[in-house]
Amino acid sequence: MKFKHYIYLFLMAGTLWACKDYTDLAPMDSFTDETYWNTPNDLKLYANGLYGLLSSPNPSLDGESDNFVTTNYSSYLFNELTIPEEAPGATPAVTSYNKWYWGDVRSCNYFLKRYSRATGSEAEINRYVAEVRFFRGLVYFDLIKAYGDVPWYDKDLQTTDREELYKVRDNKDEVLGHVIEDFEYAIEHLPEKSLAESGRLNKDAARTQLARICLYFGTYKKYHHEAGTGSLTSQTLLEKAVTLTNTIISSGNYDIVKGEDSGCDQLAYAGYPLYYSNLFTQEDLSSNKECILARFYKANVLTHQLGRQVQEHGLGLSKDFAESFLMKDGTPIYNTGSGYHGDEDMDAELADRDPRMYQIIDNNHRPYYVRNGERIQNELANAVGSSKGVTGYQCAKFHAANTTQQEANNSTYDWFVYRYAEVLLINAEANAELGTCTQEVLDKTVNKLRDRVEMVHLTTSPVADARPIDYGYTLSNLLYEIRRERRIELIAEGFRMDDLKRWNGMKVMENPKTMFGIKITPTVISQYPANTFTGENARPTIDYQGAKYLYQYKASKSLDDAGRKWSDKDRRWLLPIPTQELTLNKKLGQNPNW
Repeated sequence: MKFKHYIYLFLMAGTLWACKDYTDLAPMDSFTDETYWNTPNDLKLYANGLYGLLSSPNPSLDGESDNFVTTNYSSYLFNELTIPEEAPGATPAVTSYNKWYWGDVRSCNYFLKRYSRATGSEAEINRYVAEVRFFRGLVYFDLIKAYGDVPWYDKDLQTTDREELYKVRDNKDEVLGHVIEDFEYAIEHLPEKSLAESGRLNKDAARTQLARICLYFGTYKKYHHEAGTGSLTSQTLLEKAVTLTNTIISSGNYDIVKGEDSGCDQLAYAGYPLYYSNLFTQEDLSSNKECILARFYKANVLTHQLGRQVQEHGLGLSKDFAESFLMKDGTPIYNTGSGYHGDEDMDAELADRDPRMYQIIDNNHRPYYVRNGERIQNELANAVGSSKGVTGYQCAKFHAANTTQQEANNSTYDWFVYRYAEVLLINAEANAELGTCTQEVLDKTVNKLRDRVEMVHLTTSPVADARPIDYGYTLSNLLYEIRRERRIELIAEGFRMDDLKRWNGMKVMENPKTMFGIKITPTVISQYPANTFTGENARPTIDYQGAKYLYQYKASKSLDDAGRKWSDKDRRWLLPIPTQELTLNKKLGQNPNW
C-alpha cells in the first residue's frame, strides 16, 4: 500500500544566515526559541523543513555534461562564466554557479544547539538529531565540491561572533572529516529502512550518501594527485566506499527489479520490454526493492511537473552518448565484427544494441502516449525542436506514456532519492580502483544491472574499445567499462559532471560529438517533415568527417572553441566566491584563476 503520510515541508523563516545578513534567532515566527524545544515531535517537525534538500523530480540534472546538448549553450562549459556579485539570499536563489549560501548550514546548527532541551525517548531524539546531521553533512558536501576550502561552523552564528564570521576558510579535508562524522552519526542513530517512517531517512540512505562522498573524493584525490590529510587518502576513502556498499549489498534487503507496465500505465511492444525505463514512472515505489529512499506523490495531495517538463525542457542526448551504448553481446560498436548497423536512421542505430538504448532514447519501439489502450508515437519534429529534443535523441527516461501524467502539475509517479543501482556501481568502481574487482564482484554489481535488460555479462577482461572516449589518460579495459556502465545506467540522474570532474576527465568535452545530434542522411530527411533540414528555417547542421550532423550551436560556437578545453589549473574545477563576500571578508580569498 502506498505511503499515505506526506512530509510537510514548511520553510523556516528567520533562520537563514549569510555573511552579509543576520536575522532574528527564531527559525519560525509561529513559535519562540524559549518555548519550542520540548518533545521529540518538535524535533521531527523542525527536521521536516530540511527534506527539501534531497533530490526531487528534475528533467535537467545532467544538462551540463557530455551527455546532453541544451537549446542555449552553457557559459560554464564554454568558459564564459562570470563571478557573481553577491551570494544568494535564500535557497531558491541558489544556482549551479552560485552556491555560497549558508542559510541551510545555520538552520541545521540552530537545531543542533537546542535539541537537548527536549525530553522523551533518547533513541527518538537521536533519530531526529541524526536526520539534521545528515542534512548538514549533505550541504557541506555540496559546498566543498563547489568551493574546495570553506569555513566550518558547528553553531548558529550571531552578529557578535565576529572572529568566526570573518575567519579564513578551513581546509577541505578538515571539513570532509566533519562531513564523514555527521554521516557516521546518522548511520548509527537512524532506523533501519524496515523500521523507518516511509519517506524519512534511514540507515541505508545515509550509507549510500556517505559511499557517494567517499567515491567522489577518493577518485578526485587519485586523479588530481592530491595526497589527502591524515586518514583521508584516496585509498582509505575508496576502501570505506566498498565497506559501506558491501553492508547494503549483504543485507539482502535490496535487488535490481524489472519495472512492469502495470505500475506505470505503459504498454510495451512485443519484443521490446521496458523493464528499465518503466522503473522511473512507477506510481508506487514503497515496496520496490530497488528503492532505498523515495519521494512519494499522490493525486490531489502532492504532485510534480516532471511528466510535462521532460517533453519541453530543450535538452537532447548527444551523439557521443548514443555511441557509448554497446552491442547487446557487449561488443563496442566500432570494433571489427561488432555487427553495428550504422546510423543511417534511428532504427539502424538501435538494432541489436544494449536494450537500455531504446528505453532511454525516444523511438518507434516504445509508445510515447497510451490512450484508451492505443499506442501512439511521438511526432518526429519534437525530437529535433529547439525547445524539445534538440538533437534528435530525445531523452524518454522519465517520460510517462499516460497522458494525464503529462498535464501541468499532474505527475504523480514517485522519484528515487537513493537507488540500489548506484550502490552496485559505487561498489564495482571502488573495487576496480583498488584492484580488488573480481568476477564475483562484477556478478553481484554490474551484471545485476545487465541481467535486468537481458544483456551479456561483463567479465574482468573485457575487449578494448576500438574508439574509446578520451579522458586524457589511459585506463584498464575493466575500469573503462565500469565507467561506461555508470554513464548509461545513471543517465539524467545528476551524476555525470561530478563524475567527469572527479576523474579529471574533462578532455572528453573536446570531442565535437558531445555537441552533435543525429546524423542527417537521405533516409532521415525522408522520415522528418518537409524542410526540417532544408530551407530558411532548417535545423542547424554541420559537416564533420564526411557526414552531416545536427549542431545546435552552429551560429555561435566553432567546433574547436577554446572554452571546451580544460587544463589542470582550469578555474572551473572550483566556483568563484561572490565579489561582495570577498569585500566583507578579505580573509576568504578567491579561488584559483578567477
